[in-house]
Amino acid sequence: MTAHEIDYRIYGEEMQYVEIELDPQEGVVAEAGSFMMMDDGIKMETIFGDGSQKDTGFMGKILGAGKRILTGESLFMTAFYNNLVGKRNVSFASPYPGKIIPIDLTHFGGKFICQKDAFLCAAKGVSVGVEFSKKIGRGLFGGEGFIMQKLEGDGMAFVHAGGTMATKELKEGEVLRVDTGCIVGFDQTVDYDIEFIGGIKNSVFGGEGLFFAKLQGPGTVYIQSLPFSRLAGRVLASAANTGGKSKGEGSVLGGLGNLLDGDNRF
Repeated sequence: MTAHEIDYRIYGEEMQYVEIELDPQEGVVAEAGSFMMMDDGIKMETIFGDGSQKDTGFMGKILGAGKRILTGESLFMTAFYNNLVGKRNVSFASPYPGKIIPIDLTHFGGKFICQKDAFLCAAKGVSVGVEFSKKIGRGLFGGEGFIMQKLEGDGMAFVHAGGTMATKELKEGEVLRVDTGCIVGFDQTVDYDIEFIGGIKNSVFGGEGLFFAKLQGPGTVYIQSLPFSRLAGRVLASAANTGGKSKGEGSVLGGLGNLLDGDNRF
C-alpha cells in the first residue's frame, strides 16, 4: 500500500467525530478546522497540497496547493504523525449535524468523487485532487460547477454528509434523480449529468430549482438530506425575518410577543 493503513472508530449520532488510531510512524491528513483532540506525542505539521506521496519536490507541492485553490479550499492541509512507540489517537469532528462516511478507496477502484466541501480527513498518502466535468450542462448548472473533488489511492478517507445519509446501489443503466446539492459523492463508474425539470409551472412555481442531477449506474451513490447551503439559507432567512430575535416564535402571542419585547417590526 502507498497510503498509511489506519484504524478508526466513529462516535456519536447527529454530531459525529472520527477517532483515528495511529501506529508508530503512521500519519493522517485533514482539512484545516476539523481537528478535535489528540493524544500527547502526536506531531502536527502544516503542509502544502494534499499530503500524497506522489507530490514530490517544490513544483509538486505547488501543483498540489493549486488543485486545492480550484476546489475553494485553503492552500494548506494539516498532517498528524505518531513519531513515538505505541499507538496514539487523533480525532476530527464533523462541521455540522450529519454523518461521517468511511471510504475505503480499494473498494472503489482507487478513486471516489465527492462534492467540494465533503472531505474531512484521510490516511497519509491519499491524494485529494480535482475532477473536471466534461459536460457543459453539469458544469453550468450542477451546483458544484465544473469542479468536484476526487480522492485517489489505496487508503481510508472520510467524508461528511449533512443530516441523514442514504446509500444507493445503482445497477447497470439504473437512473436516480437527485437535488444537485444533496449529492455527497459517488463511485467513478457512475455517470453524472444535469437534467432540466421541464414544464412552466414546475420551473416558475416548483420551488425546487430548474435542474436535477441525473445519476446512472452502475455504482454506489451517497445522498445527504441536509446540504450545508440549504441549512445556511434557512438560518439566514429566519434571521432576516425575525431581526435576530425569536422569543415570539412558536407562541400564541406571535408578533405581539416581539412588540412587547421592544421589537416594533412586523
